[in-house]
Amino acid sequence: MTARPALQQPLPDIPTNVARIASDAEAIAAAHRLAAEFAPGAAERDRERRLPWDELTRWSASGLGAITVPRSHGGAQVAYATLAEVFVILNAADSSLGQIPQNHFGVLGVLHELGTPEQKQRFYAEVLAGRRLGNAGPERKADGAATVLQGATRLRTTPQGQLVLSGKRFYSTGALFAHRIPVRATDDAGRSVQVWVPREAPGLAVVDDWDAFGQRTTASGTVVFDEVPVDAADVLPLWQLADRPGLYGPTSQLMQAAIDQGIAEAAVADAQRFVRERARPWVDSGVQHAHDDPYLIADVGRLQIDLHAAREVLRETGGLFDELAARAAAAGGFTAEDSARASVAVAEAKVLTTRIALEASEKLFELAGSSATRAAHHLDRHWRNARVHTLHDPVRWKLHLIGNHLLNGALPRRHSWN
Repeated sequence: MTARPALQQPLPDIPTNVARIASDAEAIAAAHRLAAEFAPGAAERDRERRLPWDELTRWSASGLGAITVPRSHGGAQVAYATLAEVFVILNAADSSLGQIPQNHFGVLGVLHELGTPEQKQRFYAEVLAGRRLGNAGPERKADGAATVLQGATRLRTTPQGQLVLSGKRFYSTGALFAHRIPVRATDDAGRSVQVWVPREAPGLAVVDDWDAFGQRTTASGTVVFDEVPVDAADVLPLWQLADRPGLYGPTSQLMQAAIDQGIAEAAVADAQRFVRERARPWVDSGVQHAHDDPYLIADVGRLQIDLHAAREVLRETGGLFDELAARAAAAGGFTAEDSARASVAVAEAKVLTTRIALEASEKLFELAGSSATRAAHHLDRHWRNARVHTLHDPVRWKLHLIGNHLLNGALPRRHSWN
């Protein structure tokens, strides 16, 4: 991986000529067009750690950033199943690039749940105009945060009555490329709030110090807030989500599962291509081509079954979210059981997509043979990306969530990881 200094980065360009997507079908078509453009350069971007500035400009111009904006505010308000499919398509092309918008849509979910009419009008308009949203993620354990839900970032009121924000965050996927960086903080009353900080705000620094061996170009590094002045109109009451049933957390998980599914689909496709085009049969197989080896044929069949199963559970989960949302709209809100059903369903999807992403990206080399490990092919990126991204939230706790709900009727806690 090419070394680079951890320096403050330039501001993102303001996109122009942004398309307006009006339907689910248009969103899927746009995702396929971009995937076809992005896939050929994915290996090179990973090898050189070339950040996808130009690609993200095209993503913004496509209008995909506004597909979850409500129709009442000029967006397409696509189905949850469509949102998941868009993520699968783009992450099969390049999972580092495809992961970057996850927090964009995640914080839009917070806006939908908690935003005032004025905030929704203003922020949705920015998104429709092609502005991107990042996220200043959890604080490092070394900074005193016992879990990802705790931290030392503070929004306080000065003696002069000015709100100022101070703190240091990490795992900030999308922040480097964003026009606004929403961040969790604690206010003077000890409550969790979300502050939508403009990228150009004084005292804000985004540092490109992400150096994981996978998902190399997500730039999920450090964001520093040093007495950043804050407009009260840019603050959302995040503490209210803890007591409000909804789909905010499950939707975040739906996107995470879709990212892993995209990695798996790319790995399976590359395995099949390499076996057909390059691999040699084993000396004792008695066949002339590797793709006629009965053991390889069986293994590819098994991979396809697992891939299909994960994809279908992911689709079913998106469909369930759509059903729950429609029912909540008619009933005036979600119930606690609605939230629980969504969390359990997406946990099942996350277990399957995690397993197939890791299985397929590792099995690829066993099927394709030694030549597939050559650096020129750069096929190791699938496993590296799968291994890094699937650590986002541990599958062991997904299994616990599912079993605890089934056996004991326990309702999952409401946060972005459930």
